[in-house]
Amino acid sequence: MTDKLTVSVLGTGIMGAAMARNLARAGHTVRVWNRTRAKADPLAADGALVADTPAEAVQGADAVLTMLHDGPAALDVMREAAPALRSGATWVQSTTAGIEAIADLAVFAREYGLVFYDAPVLGTRQPAEAGQLTVLAAGPVEGRGTVTPVFDAVGARTVWTGEDGGAGTATRLKLVANSWVLAVTNAAGEVLALAKALDVDPQSFFDVIDGGPLDMGYLRAKTGLVLNGGLSPAQFAVATAAKDARLIVEAGERYGVRLDVAAASAERFERAAAQGHGNEDMAAAYFASFDEKGTAEE
Repeated sequence: MTDKLTVSVLGTGIMGAAMARNLARAGHTVRVWNRTRAKADPLAADGALVADTPAEAVQGADAVLTMLHDGPAALDVMREAAPALRSGATWVQSTTAGIEAIADLAVFAREYGLVFYDAPVLGTRQPAEAGQLTVLAAGPVEGRGTVTPVFDAVGARTVWTGEDGGAGTATRLKLVANSWVLAVTNAAGEVLALAKALDVDPQSFFDVIDGGPLDMGYLRAKTGLVLNGGLSPAQFAVATAAKDARLIVEAGERYGVRLDVAAASAERFERAAAQGHGNEDMAAAYFASFDEKGTAEE
């Protein structure tokens, strides 16, 4: 198998667009599709062919990469692409789809003779644009000659979790990792909200923890977005965080684990989205601590 592939990217939002650009920069032939075409059109300047339909995008592709909102969306789009899918092609499923949805996607892959890889990624806009994502991957060893060049183009590291994409081992690890990320994001917002309510300068808090075990770069990055007006463009949007938080809660319920923090996180993200912050960075969950008129500047 040549290292230069024809790769179709279905879904060109924050992550999908960055992944498509890096695939093109690596010398692959890239075809892209997005339901809102305006989000895909700029990729033509990077050498990608912008398709009008999923079927057009996947025609003759060696690999199809899906980066869509959720599992049902990925399945719907692949059904639209089905007439043009080549039996034996590789499907790299990078949507954070949830445990139940992954099983459905794997069934579809078998029906159409696709080699299925469960491959969600860790990272936000900046590492995606830099090709520095961490790819969590599960799928057959014999097909990795095709997926490795794809993963190398979009990520700095690939962590293999198993040989059966349909078992969802990569998705399970992604949900565990995201449970930590979302909890920390909301904790960062609540620190700022409480400091505001108690008339405490946030810098006093940062000075107290500076250099100690409670200090962390992620805390400073997320609070900085709120304090310095950097919520747009989003590194990872509130609406997507709300969806992921719900998937985490559902996974816990499925396996008999009560996840109170994840449930509270989902509610905060949903409340922030309802206030109009859905397309802003997930750090905007800060606003969920206030009524709809609450702002960081008040």
